Amino acid sequence: MDMQMKRGLLDVCVLAAIRDHDSYGYQMIKDMKPYVSVSESTLYPILRRLEAAKLLTVRSVEHEGRLRKYYHITEAGKQRINAFAEEWKELLSIYRFVVREEKYDD
Repeated sequence: MDMQMKRGLLDVCVLAAIRDHDSYGYQMIKDMKPYVSVSESTLYPILRRLEAAKLLTVRSVEHEGRLRKYYHITEAGKQRINAFAEEWKELLSIYRFVVREEKYDD
């Protein structure tokens, strides 16, 4: 898969992981695991990039004597998910066309 496309998909996956409730890194990895495998070394740069783009905000909370960062999706982040859903419709249409053509090449 094209790296730029994969990067964009992972960004939206991370936003979707916090769409309904704030969460922290390790929990996001667990929540996404049934759908996509993301390591800590991949997740944290994505979170920093999304924060810089103002698609999420971060707050620190003390948990068992340590600070834990919780991530919260912003309105712009929700809009990015909605835009992705619209873009995906077009990609699905293209995919269906390609697969249809492949069936007739045999």
